[in-house]
Amino acid sequence: MGFSRPERPLFFDQFCSWIAAGKYGEMAWLGRNQELRGNPTRLLDGCQTVISLAYPYACRKPCTPDGFTTARYAEPDKTDYHDRLRPLAQELALSIVSWCPGSKTRVCVDSAPILERSFACASGMGFIGKNNMLIMPEYGSYVFLVEILTTAFLSPSDNEPMKNHCGSCSRCVDACPTGALDGPFSIDASRCLSYLTIEHRGEVGNETGRKMGDCFFGCDACQEACPFNEEELSRDLCLPSTADILRMERKDFEEKFGKTAFARAGLEKLKGNIRAVRS
Repeated sequence: MGFSRPERPLFFDQFCSWIAAGKYGEMAWLGRNQELRGNPTRLLDGCQTVISLAYPYACRKPCTPDGFTTARYAEPDKTDYHDRLRPLAQELALSIVSWCPGSKTRVCVDSAPILERSFACASGMGFIGKNNMLIMPEYGSYVFLVEILTTAFLSPSDNEPMKNHCGSCSRCVDACPTGALDGPFSIDASRCLSYLTIEHRGEVGNETGRKMGDCFFGCDACQEACPFNEEELSRDLCLPSTADILRMERKDFEEKFGKTAFARAGLEKLKGNIRAVRS
């Protein structure tokens, strides 16, 4: 947990330059509401404090019996993190209101135009790595981020914004299978496997499939290469085989994965990813 003021966020200018360069693929919503991203008080009138929260996800990779994997954050045996973390944050928000009667709060779990990594960094929780992820030195980067905006004035964290600790290390840039990390602190989302296998509506071609390794949903390559993350190579056998997924009907998919992170991509997208990675 960290506290910061609702000021112009760190790295806002860099974000605007990234948008202007058109490196966001088809995710046009990232380019909208820049005036809100630059001023969180527009998200909650009278906002005095931004509370940043980090919630860990498993280091073990979800795996099928036939040896295919997904990104760790997917946690396909659990309800999607948006739905799990919002109630937890809302409990904290209610506590704030009880401590500061008359105050207002707003919980953000990927649900508002806010530069969440910037505020987490400003609060001293971690630093932004060359892979553009928030890295918490004592934990790593396998965390979900949540924000609570509040009109209550809570003392900011004692820590100054954490300086970057990457040094001369470029393991994440070197490890990117598609060259989406086209330089330190720079990413072309249209080439990122996480984008291509989740957000992109088109088919993943065979050429891209050959770069996916055994992972058919998301990508953790830049995080796995990071020395701040634990070397956890174990796998969690929590998925049906890829053959079983390819045979799934929509009803079966909804029953098994309809409340998970897989729902964002959908069954047909998932099947296309599997065909590409098995080609």
